[in-house]
Amino acid sequence: VQLQASGGGLVQAGGSLRLSCAVSARTSSIRYMGWFRQTPGKEREFVTTIERSSGYSAYADFAKGRFTISRDNAKSTLYLQMNNLKPDDTAKYYCAATGSRTIQSQRSELNAYDYWGQGTLVTVSS
Repeated sequence: VQLQASGGGLVQAGGSLRLSCAVSARTSSIRYMGWFRQTPGKEREFVTTIERSSGYSAYADFAKGRFTISRDNAKSTLYLQMNNLKPDDTAKYYCAATGSRTIQSQRSELNAYDYWGQGTLVTVSS
């Protein structure tokens, strides 16, 4: 499984960005696809996840109402639409995928994700 994230950049506070993640894998091998983020000196944190087959999603509290995760299974692509961005959202954003046997209670846990992209940097200026 290979993941390639893109779409990061510099944006002013209040602006929007859409991240993309191209997934190269047999789709039956993946249950959840998600986004995490990390800033220097801090642990990588959960942002959002979506179940590949059903489209059911979950969000970290800071992402609710501002971020939207979606997927296009035909294009094998995962998206993260980020609106009303804040300087605190500045981070490197990583897309990730779990195996097919991951259970729902694990879907926001870092260790549940076996496959990771290289990350894309998002910088929000004040």
